[in-house]
This record gives sequence, C-alpha cells and structure tokens, in this order.
Amino acid sequence: MSQICKIVVPFACLLSVNFAYADSTNFKRWAVSAGWMHVMPQGKANSTHVTTNVEEGGSYGVGSLYGTDLAKYAINSKELTGMGKIMFDAFVRNSQKDPNYKVPDGFMNGARADITGISDYTADGGMEIDDTDTLGLTLSYFVNDNVSLELVGGIPPKVDVKGVGEIRATALSTSNSSHLPAHAPPTYFDGLELLKDTLITDLGAHGTVAEVTAWTPAVTAKYHFGTSGKNKFRPFVGAGVVYGHFNKLKLNGGVEEDLIQAGYMIDNILNGRAGEALHGGKGSSTATPEVKVKTSDAFAPVLTAGFTYDFTDRWFSTGSLSYMPNFNNVATVTVTDTSTGRQLIKSTTKIDLDPLVTYVGVGYRF
Repeated sequence: MSQICKIVVPFACLLSVNFAYADSTNFKRWAVSAGWMHVMPQGKANSTHVTTNVEEGGSYGVGSLYGTDLAKYAINSKELTGMGKIMFDAFVRNSQKDPNYKVPDGFMNGARADITGISDYTADGGMEIDDTDTLGLTLSYFVNDNVSLELVGGIPPKVDVKGVGEIRATALSTSNSSHLPAHAPPTYFDGLELLKDTLITDLGAHGTVAEVTAWTPAVTAKYHFGTSGKNKFRPFVGAGVVYGHFNKLKLNGGVEEDLIQAGYMIDNILNGRAGEALHGGKGSSTATPEVKVKTSDAFAPVLTAGFTYDFTDRWFSTGSLSYMPNFNNVATVTVTDTSTGRQLIKSTTKIDLDPLVTYVGVGYRF
C-alpha cells in the first residue's frame, strides 16, 4: 500500500493543475511512445503440491538396510519383543562400531515395507517473482478526442524467480513381511516403523531458483480528460486485459541436482530398494532422471491511471500506474526417468504475480 501511495499521491496533485496552450481543434488519430517500465509483483509464494509414483500404503521391497538408519529412524523399536528386539539391538550395536554396517542379507531376504506420506502431499516451499525493468512500447488509436484504444508491449524481460521455504518429504515405512512363512527372519521386525523427514530442496537457500522470459502484451481502453489544443496536461483512466506467456525457463543448477537426487530416491523405492532410498543418495539406482519445468499462460484484467503532457501538438510525455489483479500462473516441475519413460515426481505451484506497473515515456502523435 505504501508503494501505491508514493506513486498515486503525486499524480493526484498534478490532476489539480490545468495547463493550457494555443488553441487547436484537430486531434491526432495515432500515437506511439517508448519508455521505462518497472514491474513490481505483489503476490506471495504459495505452497507446492507434490505427487510421486510411489503408491500410498503400497508394499515395496526393502533390499539392503544400514544399521545406522535403524537406529536413527525407528520410532517404535521399544515395542519389539523376543527375537525382534534381540536382533534390533544387535544390529544397532554393530552399526555403532561400523557406520557402514548393513543388516545381513539373510535377515533381509524377502523383507517388505508399507510406505506412506510421499505419494501425494503439500510442501510449504514455493516461488515468487522478483521486480524487473524493461523498455515499454505503446501504440494508441484515438476513436475521438477523449477515447483511445492502446496496445502495450515492450522488450520481453528476463525475470528472476525467487525461492521461498523448503520442499520436504516425510515418509513412514512400516515393516510388513506377512507374506513370508511364520518365523522367517524379516517377520521379526513386522510393525517396526521408520520415519524420515527428507529435505528435497531448500528453495530459499538457493535464492533465484529459475529465470524466465515474460511476454505480457496488454490491450486497454482509456478515457482522456480535457481537450486537445486546450489542455497540455491530460489525465486518463483505463481498463483492459493482459496476456502472459512465459518461456525460455532456466532452472537453477543446484535445485535441478536436488530434484535428480529425489528421483533416485523414488526409483530405488519402486525397484525394491526402499532401504537405499532411506539411506539417501543414488545407491543402486540405474535411473537417468531428467528435470523439466513449464509454466501455464495467464490472462488478467488491467486497471490503469496516468497522464500525458504535451510539449507540442505532436510530441508529449506520459506516465502511468497500472495494476493487474489475479494475474497468476502455474509452474509444473517433472522428474522423469528417461531410460524407461516413467515419471517419478511431479510438483505444481501457483505463482501469484498481481503486479503494479509504472511507466514513464516520451511519445509522438501522427
């Protein structure tokens, strides 16, 4: 609101001043202008919706399991009894002596776990658009001396997309080897829960998470107060519509690498290596994750107010303040294993732009 006041108050003061010059009854049909355009997005970051190819509550093979992960992530080990408690304590003691110790393959043979929490969830992290500047261009056609139609464009700027918050994944793995014969070693751990909250990527720490080129032409209808040939200073108000198209999106390399690592995690789960996914890193994954980002197009209303000041009957200066409410789009990020074509991860977040746009330029009528 303070930004609006700083810009609108001077305009309001100027509206009270009436400048006059030599009489002329003719008005010019066409006008062009060029100048500095400053875009100030007002929207804040929204949460991110994440889906993966892991079925909610699905049963997946565990594969190898590090003793350190048992000790670190087990949340109900005190409920184990008999051989389950004896073996758990032994595995944890061995991992304290050797951080790379793994539970023997003979014990893990056929072990499975039910995994919940990462198939479909909402993360707090999101994205915002930074302020930007560009060369603005306008083309106006005057229907009469007071009403004009205007096409607003300019050089499409490269816009920085800022990261806010973190994207995390909290997975609960519950040992469930009930498909095996009674007293098979993996069944000793049935019901054991391992809970891990994994940082997928820290968007805020990366700062600028992406760069995108923004194409935002607008069409407005304006009403100009005063009369050509009598008033040098002519305020105007107007309304119209803006179209937004965003391309050439380049993702921050650090964010891309974080998402590739998340792709390995999902691939390991899907291929019966949930233990390696729990431990982190690529592990035995043979996937070749590829990260792609796309954004949707957008339409929004435009409200504008400003003025023109005539130097001559042809040359003039102009300034305006425009607001584009509900101007937002959706960014979609996918991680796909190119070796199989299987989509591993998909995330979507709404980006609210809702910008205030100031424009100061010089124009010519003809």
